[in-house]
Amino acid sequence: MKKENNLSVLLKGILRENPVFVLVLGTCPTLATTTTVTGAIGMGLATMAVLICSNIVISALRKFIPDTVRIPCYIVVIAGFVTVVQMLIQAFIPDLYEILGVYLALITVNCIILGRAEMFASKNTVAMSALDGIGMGIGFTLALLSMALVREVLGAGTFAGLEIPFLIDHKIELLAKAPGGLMVYGTLIAVVNKLTKGKAIKKKEFACAGCPSAAACSGNCTETAKEEK
Repeated sequence: MKKENNLSVLLKGILRENPVFVLVLGTCPTLATTTTVTGAIGMGLATMAVLICSNIVISALRKFIPDTVRIPCYIVVIAGFVTVVQMLIQAFIPDLYEILGVYLALITVNCIILGRAEMFASKNTVAMSALDGIGMGIGFTLALLSMALVREVLGAGTFAGLEIPFLIDHKIELLAKAPGGLMVYGTLIAVVNKLTKGKAIKKKEFACAGCPSAAACSGNCTETAKEEK
C-alpha cells in the first residue's frame, strides 16, 4: 500500500474522499440535520470531535485489541466519546442539544466513524490517525454546511434562524422537507463528481475495505463471482 504524507491524509477527506459526497456515508444524519445551518454545524463538529478522539485511542490500542473482537471494542470506544460529547452539549449548549435530538446519540453507529476506525486508525500511527480524523471531520462538516445553506436559506428564507429579507416571502418550502433534501444531496454529489471528474477515489482500493463484515462475506463474494463466470 502506498504510504501517504501528512498533508495528503489531512486533505483527502475534504474533497477526494469526502465521506458524504464521495463515499456516501452518514446519509441519515446528513439529511436529518441539514434543515438548519446551526444543526448542520453542530452535528459536524460533534462528529468530528468523536472521530478524532476515537481514531487516536483505537490507533494507540491497535496492537492490544484482539482481531476477533475488534469491532465490539471499536464501538465501545466510540460510544464512550459520544456519551461525553452528548453530556457536554446538553450541559453547555442545550438549544443545540434539542435541535440534534436523537441523532446526537446515533453518532455511535455512524458509518464514517466505524469505517475510519477499521480502515485507517487500526492500521496507522496515532498522529496519522488524528490527521485522518481532522480531515474527515472537516469534510463531513463542510458537506453538512453546504447542504444546510441551500435548504435553510432557500427553503426557509432564514440563516441560522434569522430571517432574510425577500427570501422569507419567496421560500421554496420543498427544500426544507425530505424530498428536497434528497434533491439537494443528489445535486451536490453530481457537482463533486464533476469537479473530481469521477476519479475522486479508486473503487478497487476502497470497495469492501472499510466494511466491518468484509471478512465474513468475502467467501460468498468469491463464490458468486465464480458462478457469474
